[in-house]
Amino acid sequence: MNPTFRSAMYKSKTRRWNWLLPLLVLPFYSCTGSFFAPSNLAVTFFWIVFLLVAARLSGIVERWKQPAVLGELLVGVLLGNIFLTGYTGLEVLRSNEIIHFLAELGVVILLFQVGLESDIQAMRRVGIRAFFVATIGVIVPFVLGTWVAGPLLLPGLPFNTYLFIGAIFTATSVGITARVFKDAKPLQTIEAQIVLGAAVIDDIMGLIILAVVSAMVTTNSVDFTVMGIIMLKAFGFLAVGILIRQFAAERISKFMSNLSGGIAMKFTFAIATGLFFAFLADSIGLAAIVGAFTAGIILDPVHFRHFDNPAIVTEMQTVLKTAPIQAQQEAELVLERYADHHVDSIIAPIGYFLSPIFFVMTGFAVNLQLLGNIHVVLVALGLTAVAVGGKVVAGLAAGKVRKIVVGFGMVPRGEVGLIFAAMGRQLNVINAEEFSIIVLIVILTTLITPPILSKLLRK
Repeated sequence: MNPTFRSAMYKSKTRRWNWLLPLLVLPFYSCTGSFFAPSNLAVTFFWIVFLLVAARLSGIVERWKQPAVLGELLVGVLLGNIFLTGYTGLEVLRSNEIIHFLAELGVVILLFQVGLESDIQAMRRVGIRAFFVATIGVIVPFVLGTWVAGPLLLPGLPFNTYLFIGAIFTATSVGITARVFKDAKPLQTIEAQIVLGAAVIDDIMGLIILAVVSAMVTTNSVDFTVMGIIMLKAFGFLAVGILIRQFAAERISKFMSNLSGGIAMKFTFAIATGLFFAFLADSIGLAAIVGAFTAGIILDPVHFRHFDNPAIVTEMQTVLKTAPIQAQQEAELVLERYADHHVDSIIAPIGYFLSPIFFVMTGFAVNLQLLGNIHVVLVALGLTAVAVGGKVVAGLAAGKVRKIVVGFGMVPRGEVGLIFAAMGRQLNVINAEEFSIIVLIVILTTLITPPILSKLLRK
């Protein structure tokens, strides 16, 4: 082979990886100052870049039909345990307040997006079956985690810890389940509709439980009167949110659009609503994410009709005036759908920026040394079995459908479980060992669901 040609081939193969060199080298210099001496703020900028790029590299798991969140979590686990090799340059991330703030903001934005994507009308259409599946899928895992599996497998812990284990067991990741149904069969199947509807209701119930548990931990009380007050707060907050959606959101939107109908005001109205409700929820003793979720439910596409359409919609409508009637009708449906979900699309980039930081930093908190303990691994496997069983049982309430499909569709904990675990860690009711066990449960339930569910759907 011609040496020149061989050299060119080598360069073409390696060129694609050359851009990774700065990513691998700069962390070593950024902390030591041997290469340059940036300010503390500039170093934080670099770490943000580092985390974002690392999170995107984790997207390789999507080639194996696994959710991106799993890759982000695993990358975080890897980065958080590099210190075991003797290199401690990444340990500064554990104490960086700006990084942790961005991670917490990422959770709020994520739950705001979940609320935006939640369709109350769709929940009504799947009816009573989805409600019963969700109810059983919350109550059974919560009871098993709090009063059975938790005390049995992790004896001697404070009751608040068991409460959080039970709350984490209630979580269902609708995103992971939806992806599996979409890849295997149309989302319009009755099983898919029940699971997706139940998962949305599950999110609402899980957030209420989280609000109750968090408040109980904060007040350090298990008084049933206090618990009732907290539940009334949570239900009342959601109810007020729905009332605002029905009677006030339209007027507020119209007022804002009269000030300015452009995309800047549209974005401001959406994101300000999400953050304001997060503030309100926290102010009355609920989790901020409950407020963000409620804000997402409040904002319906119809509330943005007074604002200008996206430029691409307006331009395409002009072009379509000369197109055949059938083409106009088909394109109008697409443009209408795009215009309705434009708010989702302008909020999504913020999620792309902040949510990966949260998941990477969540994985960062996992100590792999603890997983070398056979006791920890066995406990994690036992709790995973209980977590799976508690959700599979929920499928029994699905009626005359394939109950096992519905049950396994409710199994993955995904991002919701991680959010619950992170809050427990923040409230100091879950230590490093327990947190690592919970993250392992989330990983296992996320890993086992796609292949099992895909196989069940092919039958």
